[in-house]
Amino acid sequence: MADSRHISRREIIKRVGIAGAVATVPIDSLAQAAREPFETLTAAEGATLEAIVARLIPTDANGPGAAEARAARYIDRALGGFLAPFLVAYRGGLSGIESYARSAKGAPFTQLSAQDQDAVLTDVESNKGFPAAGLFFNVVLSHTIQGTFCDPFYGGNANFVGWDLLGYPGIRLTATANDQRMDVAPAPTHMSAYDFSMFSRKKANAR
Repeated sequence: MADSRHISRREIIKRVGIAGAVATVPIDSLAQAAREPFETLTAAEGATLEAIVARLIPTDANGPGAAEARAARYIDRALGGFLAPFLVAYRGGLSGIESYARSAKGAPFTQLSAQDQDAVLTDVESNKGFPAAGLFFNVVLSHTIQGTFCDPFYGGNANFVGWDLLGYPGIRLTATANDQRMDVAPAPTHMSAYDFSMFSRKKANAR
């Protein structure tokens, strides 16, 4: 979000709780995967969610954000699985944001400028616009963080952009002497935990 936002990229990284230098990832180098149809949300709801997560962890000079990490895809899939209890809240909250955007800014949220989207989300964070707006903001923010920095197996952190942003090299089953050096950043493995045979790829109540 813009300078008026309450959540900065630095604060997001602190909330994730993973130490490491922020890596700069050239945005142009990221492969843009084809967008699959939403599995749980409608196309309109999904478009609103994608616009929201793109402002919560925006793309900037440090590299990609929640849009490139496909955080909205993570949330959509999870709403059909282990986040299913939040589905009613998402439907109401996304509708509430669209209605408030029209009344406050004169256009659907997805058609607003980044500045106006930030203004709407700042109001929502302050519990303005519709009932339980602030609670919904915190839920979406939490799930956006999950989707940006989760194991890619769950649908987010596409192309490992979230881990690269944090400087997290990925899972290692062994640590070499070079991995333990303090003056050299470990090379990223770009592997999901589920790429290792010791971890089961079967997940309960999730896709």
